Amino acid sequence: MALPIARTNEHTVERWSPFAELERLDRQMDEFLGSWWNRPSFFGGSLLSHLFDGFDGALTPLADVEETDDAYVVELDLPGVKRGDVDVEVDGRRLSVRGERKERERAGILRRRERTVGRFAYEVTLPGDVDADGVEARLDDGVLSVRLPKPEHDRRRRIPIQ
Repeated sequence: MALPIARTNEHTVERWSPFAELERLDRQMDEFLGSWWNRPSFFGGSLLSHLFDGFDGALTPLADVEETDDAYVVELDLPGVKRGDVDVEVDGRRLSVRGERKERERAGILRRRERTVGRFAYEVTLPGDVDADGVEARLDDGVLSVRLPKPEHDRRRRIPIQ
């Protein structure tokens, strides 16, 4: 199959590269979206914060939500986050976790950054009611586990047959 060619001038002919075109398009999209999302709106702040009210540019950690017979268990990955930098709130059936992963002090030159730092937020509406007085949260090995017990009347009960 013959590939199209691109002429840069009368005397030079280059072979067309789809990957080079994709890289150029990717750079253009980054420039466009970066300028558009960070543009101030009429109400102040960025357009992103108005489109996603409560998001405010915060990262969303990875999480699992599990339902057992007597509780809901939510586990969030929060590596490098200290207990004092996390807030857990329960409002009815809604669980909200907010906090910040802070930049650690470095002695050398940072050559590459792939890990994220900054504010994070996670919210979930659970399918059933929660006993707010019995909620427990633990942060161990970078995983925040929140156990939200179901009220006694919502728990599944096994009935023995006589």
